[in-house]
Amino acid sequence: MATTPQPHTFGIFDSVAVCERLSPSVIFGVAVQQPRILVIDPAGRSGLPYASLVARLQPMELRVEESLEAAMLSIARDSWDLGIVTVRQPGPSAEILFAAVLRADPQLPIVVIDPHSNAVTARACLQAGAGDYIDLKRVEIDLEDTLARLLVSSRRRAAEEVLRRAIERPYTFDDFVGESQPMQQVYSIIDRVASSNVDVLVTGETGTGKELVARSLHRRSRRASGPFVPVDCGAIPDMLLESELFGHERGAFTGADSRRMGLVEFADGGTLFLDEIGELPLPLQAKLLRVLQERRVRRVGARQENPVDVRVVAATARNLDTSIERGEFRRDLFYRIHVVRIDLPPLRHRGDDIGLLAEYFTNRAGLEMQRPVGGMSSDTYQILKNYRWPGNVRELQNVVRRAVAMTRSPIIAVEDLPDEIVVAAGQGAAIDATAAGYFAMRDQHMAIFEKQYLNELLMRHGGDVSAAAREARLPRGTLYRLMKTNGIDGAMFRREGVPEQAVPAAELKSH
Repeated sequence: MATTPQPHTFGIFDSVAVCERLSPSVIFGVAVQQPRILVIDPAGRSGLPYASLVARLQPMELRVEESLEAAMLSIARDSWDLGIVTVRQPGPSAEILFAAVLRADPQLPIVVIDPHSNAVTARACLQAGAGDYIDLKRVEIDLEDTLARLLVSSRRRAAEEVLRRAIERPYTFDDFVGESQPMQQVYSIIDRVASSNVDVLVTGETGTGKELVARSLHRRSRRASGPFVPVDCGAIPDMLLESELFGHERGAFTGADSRRMGLVEFADGGTLFLDEIGELPLPLQAKLLRVLQERRVRRVGARQENPVDVRVVAATARNLDTSIERGEFRRDLFYRIHVVRIDLPPLRHRGDDIGLLAEYFTNRAGLEMQRPVGGMSSDTYQILKNYRWPGNVRELQNVVRRAVAMTRSPIIAVEDLPDEIVVAAGQGAAIDATAAGYFAMRDQHMAIFEKQYLNELLMRHGGDVSAAAREARLPRGTLYRLMKTNGIDGAMFRREGVPEQAVPAAELKSH
C-alpha cells in the first residue's frame, strides 16, 4: 500500500566541501535550490540501508514512494533533480522499473540499485539511458560519487534552461534586445512594413544592427520561406562585383569557364540585402537601378534578361545625401531604395538598453563558455553606461565576452574591463592628492582627458584621421602619434567606406 507522499528535509552535513561539491548554490550565475531526489522503493523508508548515507551528504529533499503508481504521480506533479530506483524481490525487474520511470520523465537522471545485479541487466539499463547501475552491496562505496556526478549535471541543465529563458525575455524583438523609445520606433516600423513588398533603406553607424533589421523584415514577410541573400558591397573587389551580383555567361571574360547565376537571381522569391550600398561603383549603381525598376537581370555576356522577384533591403553607414552631393552616389538610385527608411540609433542614445544588452550578453557568454558569472557590479554597469560606444552593440558584445572570459569571480568587476574603456568612460583610478605632487596629478588628468578627447574626436569623424586632424588643428602625423601613445585604433571608429589613410614616414617624423 502506498504511503502518503511526505517531503523530508535532511540536515546539513558537517563537511562543507562535500555540500558544495554535491549542491553548488550557483551554476552559471544562477542560484539553485537544494536538490530534490525521488526514491522508488517497494520496501519503503525502513528498507533503505543507504538512506542515512544520503542524508549525511548534503541538504536535500528526499521523497520515498513505495509503489510505482505513487512514483508516477509524484513525477507528474513535481519536478525532481534525480531518481533512485531500488529493485526488490518479489517485484518488477530493474528493466521494468527503469523503463516506467523513463517514460514518465525522459529527462530525469536515474540511478538503479539492484541487490541481484548482473552484467546483462546493468548493460541493458545503461544502454537505455540510466545514469548509473549500482550493486546494493556497493552503495556505501559508490553512491556519493554517483550523486555528485548526476546532480551537478542535472542542475547544470536546469540552470541552462533558466538562462535561456532570461535570454528570451520580453524586452527582445526578434534578435534585438532593448526597450528604449528609439528602438520602440524601429520595432514599430518593422512591424508595419514587413508584410509589404516595398524596398527599405536601413541607416546607422557600424555595429548598430542593420543586418538584424533586414533579417527581421525577411522573417516577418510573406517571403520568409524564400532565400535571404546578404551581399557586402564593400567587401567584394570592384572587378568581381558585377559578376557576383548579376552573374555571367560562359566565356564572358577570361576565367569564365561556365555559366554562373548572380546573387540577385539567387535571391529570387526572397530578400536581397545589400549592405553598404554606398560602396557600389557608379556603373554598377546604374545597372542595379535598372534591375530594381524592371525586376529583370542580365548576366554579364548575356543577350537576354531573366525576370527576378526580389525585395531589396539596402543598408549604409554613410550619409548618402553627402555622397550624392559629391557625385559618388546616384540620386535616382537613392530615391528608388528610399521607399521606407529605418534609422538605427547609436548605442549611446539608447539609455538603459546598455544595461539590458550587457545582462543579455553576460548570460549568453556565461552559458556558451560555461563560466559561473552571475552579473556585474554597479560600478561596472556605470562605466558601460558612461562609455560612448563608437563600435555600438558589436563593441559592447565583444567587451562583455572578454570580461566573462577574464573574470575570476561570479560578478564582473571594473578590473575585468579593458583599460581603454574605463579611462574613456572617465572612471579611471581616483587621484590621491596626498600621494602625488602637482605635476604627477596634472599628468594623470591630462592622460584621461587626452584619451577621451581623441575617442570622441575620431567618433565624430567616423575614423577619418585627416578630418579629425583638421578639427583639432593638429598635423596629421601628430594625431597619429597621439593615437598610438593612447592605444587608439582608428579602425574601430571607421565607418564603412572611409579608407584607411597612409601617413608618410617623413610626416610622422616632422612633428
